[in-house]
Amino acid sequence: MSLSIGIVGLPNVGKSTLFNALTKAQNAEAANYPFCTIEPNKATVPVPDQRLNKITALVKPQKQIYATVDFIDIAGLVRGASKGEGLGNQFLANIRESAAIIEVVRCFEDENISHVDGAVDPMRDIDTIETELLLADIQSLEKRLEKARKAAKGDKAMQVLAADLQALLDHLNSGNPASSFEGPDHDLYRQCLRELGLLSAKTLIYCANVDEDSLASPNANPHVATLKAGAAVRGRSVVVVCAKIEEELQGLSESEQMEILSSYDIQESSLIQVIRAGYGALGLASYFTAGPKEVRAWTIPQLCKAPQAAGVIHSDFERGFIRAEVIGWKEYLEFGSEAAARAAGQLRVEGKEYPVKDGDVVHFLFNV
Repeated sequence: MSLSIGIVGLPNVGKSTLFNALTKAQNAEAANYPFCTIEPNKATVPVPDQRLNKITALVKPQKQIYATVDFIDIAGLVRGASKGEGLGNQFLANIRESAAIIEVVRCFEDENISHVDGAVDPMRDIDTIETELLLADIQSLEKRLEKARKAAKGDKAMQVLAADLQALLDHLNSGNPASSFEGPDHDLYRQCLRELGLLSAKTLIYCANVDEDSLASPNANPHVATLKAGAAVRGRSVVVVCAKIEEELQGLSESEQMEILSSYDIQESSLIQVIRAGYGALGLASYFTAGPKEVRAWTIPQLCKAPQAAGVIHSDFERGFIRAEVIGWKEYLEFGSEAAARAAGQLRVEGKEYPVKDGDVVHFLFNV
């Protein structure tokens, strides 16, 4: 599995600039006018992982394969987008398959960069975006409910589904996101939700886009302080970046980039911060496989059982799972190889109930 993140925000908040910084690609036009982004920008980027790099340096395989993240940058949303205002709403379908949404929030003042609502106000901007996501969900759900009602004549299962969807619609119409709805637990309802891909059901992460002066001490920025307070109430995480500086770093060597970031007392690039926030919010982890052909990182839900972790590689691995041979990545580096770890008794043999941990190096045995 890979992590997919949609990027949303009002026009001129720095979405496309952030996209370029995250993906190291200058293919998303960024300009000081609304709806600069017309077609959605999409990119797949590797997940930086120093643990993988160290294992690769030890094993010296033919290939090194990182886990990946898909980023999707859509046109800026404005108030009334769900009713046809602006251009963004027509592209919301492009992020319905995303596991998480990064909501870029402008937290800087610049009289040379216009704000679609005339002034910088993080919480107002958040309310605008999330209202439009909610209204888009209501439209999708109303259409699906109509179909369910037509199919419900003489079909008890569809009658139950229609009632469940009506309860969810009532919840949304009360101004509540789908993520806070405690829905029923049956297959037909779950399948329907997967097909709908409700935007307000997705994990939301706020990305405070600040100016250079705020990087060293973001908490001194009143807009960031307001955003963090609002995020705490809503149970959401906040990542603080200066998209403009990050974009300007592209083309420099990794050491040059880190030297510049360190001058602002920043230890990690925006890409790593965003990915870390995404992994944390979604409860994801990485394990590794290592051999002469390739060293590779695999993305899994935290503490998922060994057969399901094996299934990320191939369904045959899960279906024919026998056992897993496991060692932590630090111990792997310490002993220098799987064989040495086995000889030292440090390579554990685990069964079907073993919860694979972040950083495990795993060799699966299976038979189909």
